[in-house]
Amino acid sequence: MSHQRLTMLVSGKVQGVYYRAAAAEKATSLGLTGYAENLPDGRVKVVAEGSPASLVSLRQWCRDGPPAAVVDTINATEGSATGEFTEFGVR
Repeated sequence: MSHQRLTMLVSGKVQGVYYRAAAAEKATSLGLTGYAENLPDGRVKVVAEGSPASLVSLRQWCRDGPPAAVVDTINATEGSATGEFTEFGVR
């Protein structure tokens, strides 16, 4: 099974609502590696690597996020995994 990379830019009310930490918990539970970080423009960037099925599950979760979040849009790109991560972290 080949691992893939998913990069998502999540827009909406996604900062200050536990989005990054909740995304990290979800990604870790799915066996994914990568990170979530706040961007200066108010978006959250999520970079995840792992199995295609786990990436689909994370992408679906990111549409809603944690209870206090309001997700407007997700711009996602897919690619080949680089293997640079050993865990999923918050930046």
